[in-house]
Amino acid sequence: MALLRSLYLFEILALQLVLLFSVLSAYLSEMPEARVITDVPKQRTLNDPLQVRDVGRHVVRKKAPRFMMELYEEHLRNPAILQGNIVRSFAAQSNGAFHFFNLTSFGHREIIRKAEFRWFRRAHAVLSGHHFYRVDLYQVLESKVEPWRGNLILSRLLSVYTEGWEVFNITQTVTKWILNSSTNNGILVVATLNSGHWLETYVQSARETGYEENDAYLVVYSNDGRRRSSSKGEGVSTSSQNTGLPFEFLEFKSSLQAVVRRRRSTHKRAAENEQAVNCQRTPLYVDFVKLGWSGWVISPSGYNAYHCSGSCPFPLSGSLHPTNHAIVQSIVNTLKLSNKVGRPCCVPDNLQPISLLYFDDDENVVLKQYDDMVAGSCGCH
Repeated sequence: MALLRSLYLFEILALQLVLLFSVLSAYLSEMPEARVITDVPKQRTLNDPLQVRDVGRHVVRKKAPRFMMELYEEHLRNPAILQGNIVRSFAAQSNGAFHFFNLTSFGHREIIRKAEFRWFRRAHAVLSGHHFYRVDLYQVLESKVEPWRGNLILSRLLSVYTEGWEVFNITQTVTKWILNSSTNNGILVVATLNSGHWLETYVQSARETGYEENDAYLVVYSNDGRRRSSSKGEGVSTSSQNTGLPFEFLEFKSSLQAVVRRRRSTHKRAAENEQAVNCQRTPLYVDFVKLGWSGWVISPSGYNAYHCSGSCPFPLSGSLHPTNHAIVQSIVNTLKLSNKVGRPCCVPDNLQPISLLYFDDDENVVLKQYDDMVAGSCGCH
């Protein structure tokens, strides 16, 4: 009897478990299906050619240093003035006479051409009896205990009657910092009168005089190793390359043109070729504001990249800047020797650079020349 009661209770328990399982299964089936998110946009890295950043329009940026704006304008007038293709300005993290620069944004593959320490000084009319004062630049020791001992970078004698930016060449020191970041402990600026007294209490910052937001900057000229685009007029001259074709090939080309002209009289493509616009360069203005780049690009607000459009009809004239390969391809296409071979395409045959002034990820202002940004001319290739 006890055994029958136990079996009965077991059956009831089993039915309850089955019912519970069915309810749970129905509940789970109504839940949204779990999935692995694979459509998260990848973060842009510094390896991207344009180093595109996702910068919102609401981000409030610091003003670019005036000397960087002036350098940009001068570079537009004379592109050859830059040493290298990148100029970075690092605002100092200052504490009195100590100035530290965060160089983590400097590319490891870049080659330093020049490094300048820019320090603002003002006139000292109140210093009666003193006409000059001396400025000493020291590389700060790791211990920061009397850092000027044995670490003097350079000295300079300055007039107490003039003010403005003083530029010091510290290329060797910055090169050491780049090669070994642990040695970068900043710079100490010591200004002393002939009497030996420090001039620190008389120094007024550039911010107080309305010049800049900082009174010390490090400006580094470097080259990232990328090839330099050919300047205007130095692109590949495809028309001159055509003169290297064999004489027999040129004769064949002339006779083929006559045959093709006779065929065109009864071919539908004749009318199309007469109406089609040949390969040419047309304007293409790139507006950085519309692209959403105005949050980090300081100047320019946009530029004319141009683009190439139009047809490359047979026979390819010299004005279309055809390559030898394009001429052969055009002949094969015209004679229909292969269904897989189309006409030559209208593409840029000379690309030119532009320079951008922008904020990097660390709020440093950078002037950089980007290659292959403008279609200088177009041709059939």
